[in-house]
Amino acid sequence: MVKIVGVQFDPVSKIYDFSASSFPDLQIGDYVVVETSKGLNVGRVIKPVQEIPSKETHDLLKPVVRIANAWDLTSKDQYAHKEAEIIQETKVWVRKHNLPMKLVSASYNFDGGYLTIYFTAAKRVDFRTLVKDLAHVFHTRIEMRQIGERDETKMIGGIGRCGRELCCSHWKRDFQHVSIRTAKLQNLPLDPSEITGVCGKLMCCLAYEVDTYKTLSKNLPRAGSRVVTKRGKGKVKYIKPLKETFTVWLEDEEEMAEMTVDDLEP
Repeated sequence: MVKIVGVQFDPVSKIYDFSASSFPDLQIGDYVVVETSKGLNVGRVIKPVQEIPSKETHDLLKPVVRIANAWDLTSKDQYAHKEAEIIQETKVWVRKHNLPMKLVSASYNFDGGYLTIYFTAAKRVDFRTLVKDLAHVFHTRIEMRQIGERDETKMIGGIGRCGRELCCSHWKRDFQHVSIRTAKLQNLPLDPSEITGVCGKLMCCLAYEVDTYKTLSKNLPRAGSRVVTKRGKGKVKYIKPLKETFTVWLEDEEEMAEMTVDDLEP
């Protein structure tokens, strides 16, 4: 058995597993220094210590190095306050190199030994010369990371059309696949202005109830199908899965009627 703990480095971000064999008493909310591919970093415990079979982990599971002390947290806070300044300085260098990129944010590890700069761009950008110049200016290791529109919105945050804080920046850690079929299944308007989020992509919330719609729709006739009801033959115009009803155009009566499966002839 192996003891692991779940740690995040930024609010509402991906949770990473680390070996907690030397720190079995870690609690949710504790700050820890962990070993990462970018060197040491400070993160917060989000998932408590748990034991899992060794075969369910991989050999490269990084360890928790120590519980973060006051100096670790102070250092992390000091470098975090420099990140906005980093973006402004980097913008100057981006303009000098005439690179087609939009800077989003910057993130230091807790001791300033590694700096990640996030940006968006319409296509791949050759930023090798830019990185060399920035490393000379900031005196640290630098990674330029291109991200998509959803990730950009998650970092920046904002208010959705529902009037609440965006799910992605408030509580949603991962993005689900959302397709136009998801909207069709829920009989939602296909007007892009109605189903597109501030990121320019289909809204994540379109996927929240889709499984319920799929389950309830299985018991209803398909829209466009012909049916025989207790009031005669007709054609299904549309279905209402949450009400478990469907609307039929009755041929003999020449009118629309809302029905349930009990109104169908066996």
